[in-house]
Amino acid sequence: MNGPVLSFRRPEEGSIVEPDAGALLAALPVPVVVLDAQDRFRSANPAAEQFFELSAATLAQHGLADLIPPDSRLFALVAQVRTLDAPVSDHDLTLESPRLHRTGVAAHGAPLPELPGAVVLTLQDGSKAQKLERQLDFRGAARGASAMAAMLAHEVKNPLSGIRGAAQLLEQSASEADRELCTLIQDEADRIRSLVERMDMFSERPVERAPVNIHEVLDHVRRIAGRGFASHLRIVEDYDPSLPPVFGNRDLLVQILLNLVKNAAEAVDPQTGEIHLSTAYHHGVRIAIPGSRERVHLPLQVRVRDNGPGIPEDVRATIWEPFVSTKRGGQGLGLALVAKLVTDQGGLIECDSRPGRTVFRLSLPMVPPGFAGPPIGHPKTRDE
Repeated sequence: MNGPVLSFRRPEEGSIVEPDAGALLAALPVPVVVLDAQDRFRSANPAAEQFFELSAATLAQHGLADLIPPDSRLFALVAQVRTLDAPVSDHDLTLESPRLHRTGVAAHGAPLPELPGAVVLTLQDGSKAQKLERQLDFRGAARGASAMAAMLAHEVKNPLSGIRGAAQLLEQSASEADRELCTLIQDEADRIRSLVERMDMFSERPVERAPVNIHEVLDHVRRIAGRGFASHLRIVEDYDPSLPPVFGNRDLLVQILLNLVKNAAEAVDPQTGEIHLSTAYHHGVRIAIPGSRERVHLPLQVRVRDNGPGIPEDVRATIWEPFVSTKRGGQGLGLALVAKLVTDQGGLIECDSRPGRTVFRLSLPMVPPGFAGPPIGHPKTRDE
């Protein structure tokens, strides 16, 4: 939906400037919709389009019952507004259907006198705020993992070398059965050393950022996946060609997206699996920086979606933490590293998952005004 053009009446001396009501609704970051007496959508602001993931024109062709189950408490709220002819609120709602998954939603309804039976609904997705909070808190967890990596490197790697060397010496004079045990000791020592070295990736290092064409990054990732681990799967691309450059690090963005696409490829059914890569521009996505008054605008969104079985509910809240994994034999460092690399570039990552649909959303910053550095990471630029 193209929001109305913001217009002001020419004020008289000493009067208050009053913007157009439609422009005010379009500027609100809170989803607002108008339902008629038959619970069909009559109006929706841009925030509501993002909430329902449908354009206003598409919403106008549907009713509320087309998007959420009829036993939802939201229908009871709407009915109560009409019965009482007064505002009604409800909290902690779950709006779930094949195309919508929102939890912790606060809903506020009010009658609209100009349209008999109509109800104005505002919807606030509390789960999104909680996810963003947890994502910001991850920086502290990443620092803890970094400190643990440094400690492990110092306290574990040296003794491991001694254990492995001793096992090699014993193997030379051991019996056949004991040689197998010596080999096992060496293999386990190598495995622990590899794990410690992987943990070193969490160490704090400065990240060089510059304008990056995210579609070139996605195309590079798709070609790698299509020729390797995802060659048997269908990869669908849906990009917004007008998206401006991302302010980030190309190599790290490749690493992030490769990890997400690989996870998706491993999760889906080999016969019917699909991976969707998409980009979009979302207005109003701003976050506050802890300990600062600064608010960062993150309007550039990249999505990696798959039709796999979903992430088990009991681990969804902890998937960003180190050593949490749903894969057999997994070490649980992939998504933890992804979250760290995203936050290192000033972005955020969220995950919505249910059976048949898992979506990872990256919200990334634009190039700051006045940035004078050259673009980095474009393949042609590197060769020149």
